Amino acid sequence: MAILCFIAINVHAQQRVTLKYLLNRVEQRAPALIADSASIAVRQAQAVETRNNWLPNLKLNYQADIGTNNNTAGPYFGFGLIPSNSRGVRTENNTSAVLTNLGIAALDWEIYNFGAYAAQNKVAGSDIAVEQNQFQQSKYKLQAYTIGNFLQLLRLQDYISIQSRNIDRNQQIRRSIQSLAKSGIRPGVDTSIAEAELSKARLIYIELDNQLKQTQLQLAAVSGLPYQAIVPDTVAETRLAQANVPESIVMDTANHPIINYYKSIVDNSRQREELVKKQYNPKILLEAAAWGRGSSVDANDQFNNLSSGWGFSRNNYLVGVGISYNLFDLRHKQLKLRTQKATTNYAIRELDEQKSLLALGVSQADVELNTAKQRLMEIPNQLKAANAGYRQKLSLYKSGLTDIIELNAALNILYRAETDYARARFAYASALFQKAVTGNQVGSILNLLN
Repeated sequence: MAILCFIAINVHAQQRVTLKYLLNRVEQRAPALIADSASIAVRQAQAVETRNNWLPNLKLNYQADIGTNNNTAGPYFGFGLIPSNSRGVRTENNTSAVLTNLGIAALDWEIYNFGAYAAQNKVAGSDIAVEQNQFQQSKYKLQAYTIGNFLQLLRLQDYISIQSRNIDRNQQIRRSIQSLAKSGIRPGVDTSIAEAELSKARLIYIELDNQLKQTQLQLAAVSGLPYQAIVPDTVAETRLAQANVPESIVMDTANHPIINYYKSIVDNSRQREELVKKQYNPKILLEAAAWGRGSSVDANDQFNNLSSGWGFSRNNYLVGVGISYNLFDLRHKQLKLRTQKATTNYAIRELDEQKSLLALGVSQADVELNTAKQRLMEIPNQLKAANAGYRQKLSLYKSGLTDIIELNAALNILYRAETDYARARFAYASALFQKAVTGNQVGSILNLLN
């Protein structure tokens, strides 16, 4: 059973991961996207809170107090907390204790504010739209990040394969040199040179393998896959190089995540302009109150036992409709509206900048894509010539007609031609996806890989 599990694990680890599968995993598992989706829920909760701003305040209060009832005439401003003492002025000072109690139910409702409530709700809705478009932009950037690292994996896999072949060639050369040196045909120094070249090739292989694992770890962090399982499907790169890619990928500005994000910021700022205009409008208020009072002082101004102050001996109610408007709010509104319009203008400029940058990115990718195509057409000639040159030099060296320096030079030319070919394949795929990502057309490229 343990052996079967071991085999299953190894098979799983050797499975090739396609780009489409990896992108789906990232979209579902990336920690950054999970956090961004939670922030949308926060905005939605805030919008619900804003929609309930119209609810009235209904406060219930009760108090029982003991103190004096000793007034004097004269007006005053109510700075801070000034205790109330209701009673006319007596002819003499009286500091007898009085027990009173008071219960109040008070309603305070801003029933109409000429569109301020609606403006608040629209701002809250646009806040949600900004957060949602921020989420889509994060997905877009993470998509580009994932594609970039996936292509890096393909490039590093190509380099590792090339380096592995380079090690095999150096081992073959070393074996040949050892045989020739033993027979006295070649000097012993050639063996040392071959050992040095072989060691150098192995060191490069170790460094490339480290880079590959680092890239796998980066993708594992956003996809939730074990890094050992992220082995890219090399068929994808070959298909891209052989596919009939459309000459022009039209940029999708109508649904582009970056454009939509900045558009939502502009819309949010304009909604805030409307809120500024509405929040300084007059307010129509409904006020209502009902209250009861009791006191140990009776109607004849007799100070009775404190216990007689319990209970309500008088009940009242009051209902009123009022309008409130601060004339100086006109100036406040003008200043705040000017600031908000400046913010809107800045958001519009940012939107225009992003449109220009995306258009430039597509043009740059076009140039790079055309250059990469020309490289791919020419490099096979270089690779074929370099391979033939190396075989010729190896044959000449074994025959004693050339030295180790020329053989290593031919080997380096072949190695450079192979790496140039891998670099050209990477440049082509990178330029193609750069154009697709910039133009928001990744799906059309992924369809070529099916």
